[in-house]
Amino acid sequence: MGTTLDIKIKRANKVYHAGEMLSGVVVISGKDSVQHQGLSLTVEGTVNLQLSAKSVGVFEAFYNSVKPIQVINSTIEMVKPGKFPGGKTEIPFEFPLHVKSNKVLYETYHGVFVNIQYTLRCDMRRSLLAKDLTKTCEFIVHSTPQKGKWTPSPVDFTITPDTLQNVKERALLPKFLIRGHLNSTNCVITQPLTGELVVESSEAAIKSIELQLVRVETCGCAEGYARDATEIQNIQIADGDVCRGLSIPIYMVFPRLFTCPTLETTNFKVGRVPWSLCPSFTAVPGCCAQGLAHSRCSVHSCSHWRPGGPTFSAKH
Repeated sequence: MGTTLDIKIKRANKVYHAGEMLSGVVVISGKDSVQHQGLSLTVEGTVNLQLSAKSVGVFEAFYNSVKPIQVINSTIEMVKPGKFPGGKTEIPFEFPLHVKSNKVLYETYHGVFVNIQYTLRCDMRRSLLAKDLTKTCEFIVHSTPQKGKWTPSPVDFTITPDTLQNVKERALLPKFLIRGHLNSTNCVITQPLTGELVVESSEAAIKSIELQLVRVETCGCAEGYARDATEIQNIQIADGDVCRGLSIPIYMVFPRLFTCPTLETTNFKVGRVPWSLCPSFTAVPGCCAQGLAHSRCSVHSCSHWRPGGPTFSAKH
């Protein structure tokens, strides 16, 4: 068994906020002693942007002006050149999560066109005859919750054949009426989106009702911006031909890594995330249309989301 390198972060959930101390231990394990040329630890935070396939070539300046954005980058020398004994050696570390005055620790976010990631990397340099050892570990940064009272902003919605989007042959749709409401379009991201809906009437038997959450990401530069929407998650809230006039609860938990507080910068934006209800009817093969119970959310650090019609925003 050769020498192994590992990073163990003190907090099990690996979640930190700006200004806190990131701490843990670096573990060097091996049967025999190992000679090294120094051990260093680097904390790095970057924002990686890319355009969707449909926008490639449209914004040439984007590729020239936007490289990975460095949010934080700091390196410390943990151990000077020497030798580690056989067995297990643990070296504790602490890193203050501070950035320069003109920088901001954006919340960790894994999107399709915008990706904000923070990592710890430990490097053990060795002689020319031995390969250097490297270990990388991701940690999560959450925005500090905003202070102040949260005010809910409820919204009512109605879905009929006339309010549907993405319908090719509207005449084939059965007549139906669905009403409902969201308890708030200004949501805390750590709390679920809640509400209820009622199927008032439907000529055809209902197969299922699904709730879809979509994120909107914007990338670009002074030349122009590309805006793309991608689905985050799709959950079924009713199965089969539901009873008419019966209240059906809406309850959706926001997937934490794939949503973040509403964020707007010069080169990218994340926010105003829409949701939609998709009623599917057995009487019309393949009929599944998105209703104009269409809402958007922006995420903030209190973690609130807000639909502007139906549209949301999330805060911390």
